[in-house]
Amino acid sequence: MKKISITFLYLLLSALALGQESKEAKPDSIVQYFSEIKTATKMSYSLWNKDLYGDIILVNPQTRQLFSNNFGTDSSFVQYKNSYIGKLPDSVNIANTSLTWNGRTWAMIMLPLSKDYYARINLLAHELFHSAQSALGFVQNNSESTHLDQENGRIYLRLELEALKKAVCSDAEDEQRMHLKNAFIFRKYRNSLFPGSAHIENQLELNEGIAEYTGVVISGRDKEKTKKHFIDVIDRFFKNPTYVRSFAYNTTPIYGYIMSLKDPLWNQKISVNTDLTIFFMRELNIELPKDLAATVKAITAEYNGKQIFTEEQLRAEKIKQQIALYRSLFVDQPHMTIKFEKMNVSFDPRNILPIADLGTVYPTIRIADNWGILDVKSGALMAPNWDKITVSKPIKIEGQRIEGDGWVMQLKDQYTVQKDESQNNYELIKKQ
Repeated sequence: MKKISITFLYLLLSALALGQESKEAKPDSIVQYFSEIKTATKMSYSLWNKDLYGDIILVNPQTRQLFSNNFGTDSSFVQYKNSYIGKLPDSVNIANTSLTWNGRTWAMIMLPLSKDYYARINLLAHELFHSAQSALGFVQNNSESTHLDQENGRIYLRLELEALKKAVCSDAEDEQRMHLKNAFIFRKYRNSLFPGSAHIENQLELNEGIAEYTGVVISGRDKEKTKKHFIDVIDRFFKNPTYVRSFAYNTTPIYGYIMSLKDPLWNQKISVNTDLTIFFMRELNIELPKDLAATVKAITAEYNGKQIFTEEQLRAEKIKQQIALYRSLFVDQPHMTIKFEKMNVSFDPRNILPIADLGTVYPTIRIADNWGILDVKSGALMAPNWDKITVSKPIKIEGQRIEGDGWVMQLKDQYTVQKDESQNNYELIKKQ
């Protein structure tokens, strides 16, 4: 049975927009970061009836130097004050994620961290939740909401988020309730257009959405800073090439924040089986009209609808051209297919591109497996069931190092690349 470990780069990219340290982190700064998050999680103990502070690794992606708040079992870390310094091996992918390695389960976060205290704590708390979520009863599930790369999926997600922006900024209860109701109308209408999409969206919201809500709460922003934070992250989110895996960072935290004004500990009422949309609507006493289509038509203009429709129509045309190019590259032209054995993968979820039944193109992705390491900078096609990946044909083979256009692979000695002369394609095989 193949083992798959998935890590995301998204939160690093969010933090970049908030401004990060340009210089390499100093050990004394790292000690301060650990102290800050330790205090913040302790102060928010009541959120989950648990102190989420745990083992943390902060890693420099360029040098792989790491700083941790605990030692590893292999004794390779060097102590510095209340922290430790070491190096992450090449076999471990670097990302903001929960990592089981060196005898512990770590919250791994990439350096540099944001200069902004609240953004820094938000990110650290998000990843600490992931380390603790199994103990809290939330099994990780990262289904791809591929419908959110389609024109109507994107349109009605953007309209939902525009309504949420107005809801979170409304001080009058009636006004906030109206915008909140409209957000749910756009959501339910979107789900009606794509059967099964509500369940798929809910899975990611229970994972990344709840993690991000936890980060927002533990960050300790006041009311005005929280409002500004939500507006800023949504406006940045709109600029993402795709919304497939990153939408939950923006939806659940706002619904959760509004819910917390009524019940600060609402999150303790949910489980991995909760339908968050149904839960929020019930707890907030939101009732939707029977004719969603007619209501959507009537309220769209209030939420920048005209501009959204125009922008998404233009994008849809460009995406058709991209898909045609990728289909040619990974299907029609000579290519190489790599099967997984025990795969660990990290990627940026903001720019992936689903291609019907062929799978999903990941412009940047790094994979570590029994056969070695694959580093892609210019696109690779992941199969729908995540059992293999396709890259363009190799153009240079030197021993165990294989290079293609925008990708490089370092193979272990027992593996090699073989050409299928009948198909003019390549495959990775194990030496006999």
